[in-house]
Amino acid sequence: MRWTWYLFRFDGRMRRTGFWCSLISVLFGMILLVSLYVGIISVLGGEVGSFDLNADDVFKIVDPRAYRWSLLDNLPLLLLKLAATALMLWTYLAIVVKRLHDRDKSAWWLLAYFVLPGLYNQFEDRLPDTYWMLPLALGGVILSVAAFVETGFLRGTQGPNRFGPDPKAEDDSTPAATSAKGWDQSREIEIVPPHASPPGGMHVKRGA
Repeated sequence: MRWTWYLFRFDGRMRRTGFWCSLISVLFGMILLVSLYVGIISVLGGEVGSFDLNADDVFKIVDPRAYRWSLLDNLPLLLLKLAATALMLWTYLAIVVKRLHDRDKSAWWLLAYFVLPGLYNQFEDRLPDTYWMLPLALGGVILSVAAFVETGFLRGTQGPNRFGPDPKAEDDSTPAATSAKGWDQSREIEIVPPHASPPGGMHVKRGA
């Protein structure tokens, strides 16, 4: 199905419309997942506790101080959070990579647009509080804004590139798009020659 390509695959190119629709779908999926978790825990009479989803949680893996050992007391919450974070990270990367492909950029740009700002945000409170850190902080903000603008607002390369054909051209060439451009009525009018019409004197003879 087409939605599996939008959310889970890394090949091809994605237009801005597909990018935003995919992000909205992921957002609704997160809301549904959290609601489902709260409902199940409430029915079982357990404590709901705190439950949030963020793609940046993946950077806590490289930060021992960020481990939530208290979550071990609530094993269902821990397992759900791990599964939900992994699923959200996969879909987020799949969406962004295809959008970068549309801009004729490889997935290596995720290092600048996602990894470096994420690592800085994770360790920001433990970095030295000096002016020497100002360029690093400014660089993280600039990269985050650049990623948001490029993936969300800039048009992809016109025509095919190294990652595939132009998705806009493919959508414009579909039968639905072609028929929407206009209906050529002249092609639907059938010209009937005069001899094909019934003669004026023809009548039905009734029996006596």
